Amino acid sequence: MPRRSANRSSQPAWLLPFVIIAVCLLSGLPLARLLYAGLRFSLEGGATGLFSEPSTWFAIRNTLMTATAGMVISVLLGATFAFVVTLTDIRAKGFFSFAFVLPMMIPPQVTALAWVQMSGPASPLLKTLGLAPPLGSPQPLYSLGGIALLLGVQHAPLVFLALKAGLASLPRDGVEAARLAGASPMRVFRDIIFPLAVPGLIAGAAIAFVSGVGNFGIPAILGIPASIFVLPTLIYSRLSSFGAGTFAEMSQLSMVIAAIAGLGLVIQQRALRGRDYRIIGLSGQSAAFSLGPWRLIAEAGFSLLLFAVLVAPLAALLASSLVPTYGVPLNFQTMSLGAYSEILFRQSVTLTAFANSLFLAGTTACGLLLFTVLTAYLLTRRPGKLANIITGLIEIPYALPGIVLAVAFILLFAAPLPFVNVSIYGTIWIILIAYFSSFFAVSLKPVASAFLQLDPSLEEAARLSGAGFGRRMRDILVPLIAPAAGASVILVFLIACSELTVSALLWSAGTQTLGVAIFNLDDSGSSDLASALSVLVVIMVVILMLLLELLAKHLPRGVLPWRN
Repeated sequence: MPRRSANRSSQPAWLLPFVIIAVCLLSGLPLARLLYAGLRFSLEGGATGLFSEPSTWFAIRNTLMTATAGMVISVLLGATFAFVVTLTDIRAKGFFSFAFVLPMMIPPQVTALAWVQMSGPASPLLKTLGLAPPLGSPQPLYSLGGIALLLGVQHAPLVFLALKAGLASLPRDGVEAARLAGASPMRVFRDIIFPLAVPGLIAGAAIAFVSGVGNFGIPAILGIPASIFVLPTLIYSRLSSFGAGTFAEMSQLSMVIAAIAGLGLVIQQRALRGRDYRIIGLSGQSAAFSLGPWRLIAEAGFSLLLFAVLVAPLAALLASSLVPTYGVPLNFQTMSLGAYSEILFRQSVTLTAFANSLFLAGTTACGLLLFTVLTAYLLTRRPGKLANIITGLIEIPYALPGIVLAVAFILLFAAPLPFVNVSIYGTIWIILIAYFSSFFAVSLKPVASAFLQLDPSLEEAARLSGAGFGRRMRDILVPLIAPAAGASVILVFLIACSELTVSALLWSAGTQTLGVAIFNLDDSGSSDLASALSVLVVIMVVILMLLLELLAKHLPRGVLPWRN
């Protein structure tokens, strides 16, 4: 009790109100506005008309089908990768983990575009290799199956990450005892390892399902050309054909998305209810199995898998960016850097998108750091129910599908701001505020982890010596958490720079982002420009991930998800 009192007395009086107000403005207010609009629309009878339209039910059906099938694919890929990388003596585990997580960091619209360029009769890469299907053949990815496949590939790293942490802490003494008792590796896996891995497996499946429900980039690239709509793309089409009652319909459809996502999380909780997964015993790498002569086969199989889901699509994307038009084979006569010259020096739209994305990502990453440091300090120094509520409010916008968050901010800022009578709807500032809300949780995690590792006695000694809050933060705390703060900035910048789902509904002329520019270029038929811009985005993502890798030894454990 004395320590807790000391911790509270060392906090300035303005800190708790500041954090509560910031969290309420960034999270509570937009979500409350969305809930109010949806309930009002339902009570006025508007939902009856919306749910009497066949397009609504087709979109709900397509959303459930693609999210569920994508979840199954994600579980198969992610669980296999997690079990082999974590529990066996396969080599180059760091490389395999990094490469497997990379597709998750690449924007989904870039993933979809790369796979489109890799398949179909007009693929420049397939034409170059002489493997292209006959002209007139349908594009196989423009289908529900194609959407589900790419959702599975995009979200398989989520299952991998959910399983990896739990598998790494399996009790080595239990595994060794089973081996000494003569149990075969398959028996050990079935009776010890798999039951303990069930929580991570269920959590990963739930996250993959929720992510599939809210994904916009993949269904937009693959579904809209084939007139296949899921709920996020249906909301986008309703906004594009703006009419009376559009905002009310968008709020209702957003609540349906949130309800489906919430249903997935409820099923996850019920699946885990009543099960006890506490681990007693030592944990460590001794739980790994030796593959023996199968190790080379496993390494070759994983290499082929990474080639199929990562290298080949990106190679096709690169090939498409180097030809003058889609469908032309790549050779020395057709190879050209014209698309890169066009988007970097002549296309005002892409130059504006670069400037907007860099401004939004940089401002979000650096601006959030002020809120993050103060919030993380408060939550780690003042644990309790209030801290749990604040943490939950911060995490909800990131957990919700981005399209739902975008609708919430449209409803909140569609009318001019009270008192000042200024409207930010249709400006870059509404995107910036939405980014602050969406990525607050991403920015918070590394900094909070760093604060948890600090010994409170350091700050307490400075306080007893007369150092005020600002002096303690400047001279003691900030220098110690600096590496984690740097990782927080890079992580947020990495995710925000090519974001599409939130900005797809919030952008207007002059405020388009890189994600929006890629989608619009592909939608208008400029596949070479869209491919070139996508290649540059992928290069930027890889560079930022490598920068984080260089910071890894200075960061708290668990900040970089792909690290073993």
